[in-house]
Amino acid sequence: MSRRTHRSLPFRLLLSILMIATASLTGVVASAGTAQADGCYTWSRTLSQGTSGADVTALQIRVAGYPGYGGVLAIDGEYGPGTAAAVQRFQAAYGLAADGVAGPATFSKIYALQDDDCTPVHFSYAELNNCNSTWAGGAVSAATAKSNALRTMWKLEALRHALGDQSIRVTSGFRSHACNDAVGGAASSRHLYGDAADLGSGPHSLCRLAQQARNHGFNGILGPGYPGHGDHTHLDHRAGRFWSASSCGI
Repeated sequence: MSRRTHRSLPFRLLLSILMIATASLTGVVASAGTAQADGCYTWSRTLSQGTSGADVTALQIRVAGYPGYGGVLAIDGEYGPGTAAAVQRFQAAYGLAADGVAGPATFSKIYALQDDDCTPVHFSYAELNNCNSTWAGGAVSAATAKSNALRTMWKLEALRHALGDQSIRVTSGFRSHACNDAVGGAASSRHLYGDAADLGSGPHSLCRLAQQARNHGFNGILGPGYPGHGDHTHLDHRAGRFWSASSCGI
């Protein structure tokens, strides 16, 4: 065996070991990335002011709970100043660099906050619908009612985080006409649209929930002091603002 051949054996062995280690590391990283993005939605580009599309809409749904006091973020697929400001507040709320640009760090936090069905980790479709399993029978199509409930849940997730990540108890969400009639709901109740949630007291008082909700994109806030709302705080997405919880200073 020549010296050259003899000297190449350790080199080849070392090279093989390095290649195996690199492949193993790459596999670990790829697996972690897939798990992190979960089965719901994965963004493929950085989003900032001026961009538009379905990926912007998906982002807006998830940051709609950060519009600022009294604000409501438009879910329109257009990354304008309002979306940038909401992203910035979301980033600040979770200790990220608050630049209003949605990039890998922002998406990683969203991935950590969402389940495979796109709901935020602390809320579920079942919580927002104890009426039926189909989302049918309300004032809008079943698909629209369910979509409205998803948007409500992401706002509730923002509210929950702002209140110290303590649990929030949802006592009523979507109602069909039959379910609404059975509980004596108003004929024009927002529950029929799937975009309302009634919250019961728990770690936080009803007034604390109503007061904090003013920062998280709810046009409708009804609580203690408003007729029929002494035992819950009601939040919804009606077209115009109507806040009334006189016992809470609202």
